[in-house]
Amino acid sequence: MADTADRRVVTESGVAARVATIVEPVIEDLGYVLVRVKVTGLNGCTVQIMAERPDGTMTVDDCETISRAVSLALDVDDPVDRAYHLEISSPGIDRPLVRASDFTRWADYEAKVELNALVSGRRKYRGVLRGVDDGQVLIERLDAAAGEERVARLPLSDILEARLLLTDAVIAEALRRDKAARHARGEVEEDDADVDAEFGGDGAADTSGQGRPH
Repeated sequence: MADTADRRVVTESGVAARVATIVEPVIEDLGYVLVRVKVTGLNGCTVQIMAERPDGTMTVDDCETISRAVSLALDVDDPVDRAYHLEISSPGIDRPLVRASDFTRWADYEAKVELNALVSGRRKYRGVLRGVDDGQVLIERLDAAAGEERVARLPLSDILEARLLLTDAVIAEALRRDKAARHARGEVEEDDADVDAEFGGDGAADTSGQGRPH
């Protein structure tokens, strides 16, 4: 189960929120953590569920395991009022940041953050993450003008959306962490192409799912 002290601070609304309420405990019972649910008009209607292992890794087999379990749960509760395509994915390298621990884990890497309230007269920030302090994300602005405060403090409770930026540094670090996590689990090393594919190196995430009539 996910650490209750580190629940998601960036969450969904509407239909996506109903889906998240159903699938999150199912995903946690399997030993994974939910990252995000998104419902789009792609292919008529697509329900995208991002999840990962606690160590941040995710494989195609993991996607298939989650897909089978959440499909059953969604069939029972039926939160979507139309036929939809179910897509299970890893967060990818330019991942959404949804928990306080995400901002800590990816400190010193670039991200962009959008707020639902103004902080120092603006809602959007881009810069280098500097961790979390007293419920606030610290982000070092790269566009700060002379005389402006360089490090902004953004309340976690005001974050509407946040994600890592796809830079060479974050790609290298994500692949390094993935390799270390797999090695710690005693898994056989895969070639670089396989690892890159599972992380969605071209910006696309892994998927396993199918259209489901409702």
